[in-house]
Amino acid sequence: MKQLGLTGFVLAAGLAFAGAAHADIKLGVAGPITGANAAFGAQLQRGTEQAVEDLNAKGGVLGQKISVEVGDDAGDPKQGVSAANRFVGDGVKWVVGHFNSGISIPTSDVYEENGMLQITPASTNPKFTETGKWNTFRTCGRDDQQGDVAAKYIVDNFKGKKIAILHDKTTYGKGLADATKAAMNKAGVKEVVYEGVNTGEKDYSAVVSKVKASGADLVYWGGLHPEGGLIRRQMTDQGIKAVMMSGDGITDNEFAAIAGPGAEGTLMTFGPEAKNRPENAAIVKEFTDKNFDPQAYTLYSYAAVQVMAEAAEATKSVDPKKMAEYMHAGHTFKTVLGDLSFDKKGDLSKAGYVMYTWKKGPDGKITYFENK
Repeated sequence: MKQLGLTGFVLAAGLAFAGAAHADIKLGVAGPITGANAAFGAQLQRGTEQAVEDLNAKGGVLGQKISVEVGDDAGDPKQGVSAANRFVGDGVKWVVGHFNSGISIPTSDVYEENGMLQITPASTNPKFTETGKWNTFRTCGRDDQQGDVAAKYIVDNFKGKKIAILHDKTTYGKGLADATKAAMNKAGVKEVVYEGVNTGEKDYSAVVSKVKASGADLVYWGGLHPEGGLIRRQMTDQGIKAVMMSGDGITDNEFAAIAGPGAEGTLMTFGPEAKNRPENAAIVKEFTDKNFDPQAYTLYSYAAVQVMAEAAEATKSVDPKKMAEYMHAGHTFKTVLGDLSFDKKGDLSKAGYVMYTWKKGPDGKITYFENK
């Protein structure tokens, strides 16, 4: 009986080991899957899921398949922390997300404490990587970099003109507006209006009237597309001819749908559009065949998965800390965004922002095109 029991134990242990050897790598993707910014949540989710599908079709990572768990933060920090804790409970070790800086920053504490690797494809506030955490990385740039590009354009093209700055009081929106303001002020351009608005409102006529009274020639918006689109529409309704400029928070065609015809001529900073890279044609087709336009952060999310997979293969380990050490060491990763490498903070070694203009495309719809 003892011998039989031992054999049974060894067999059971062997099966358990075999099961562990082929267990899925659990990856979480988190963002605003519902709520006002669900368009961006869809970009993160679809980009992550497609990257995992493509990796699994090639055998996965280190012989293991990747499974994806989706966390909905609804654009709210409290819900973001709840989603992060659910990932912890479910054994997730790699996370793509979140979208909002104001959510990525507090969730990074949860992920660090629980030994989880986090790569955000979209959170640009500098604070995300300035706290010295081992686990925080981003495939996008930072607001201080983006603000410099916006300010330079304003100085070069609107010097002597009146500039109004509006923001949504969030970590991202105010952070971006302040970075642009600081760089603009340093170059000798002073704003005539600086105002914060509340997110989720429908009537911004009071601040729009203030902009009109100031005679602003350009209105810089630090925030996301739902509020930015409404402000642009209400500017048009009040007959304001000023140009609107914003950052990567409006990079979805919903901005034009909300703003209406006044969206045409809006300026926007964002990285080079990855879906236009010729080498990404086959991957872009995978999305379009599924009736999804891989705008903005879709391929930034795809790239985050590629980085994780390459780091695991290079270290021959799925251990987040070993992967992070490799990533911090400046190694180059081949991604849909091009060659990426990270500094000691987890920021990209090189992050380029360019200017876009929203205008009508060949199909007559207003969308964003990179300035040439």
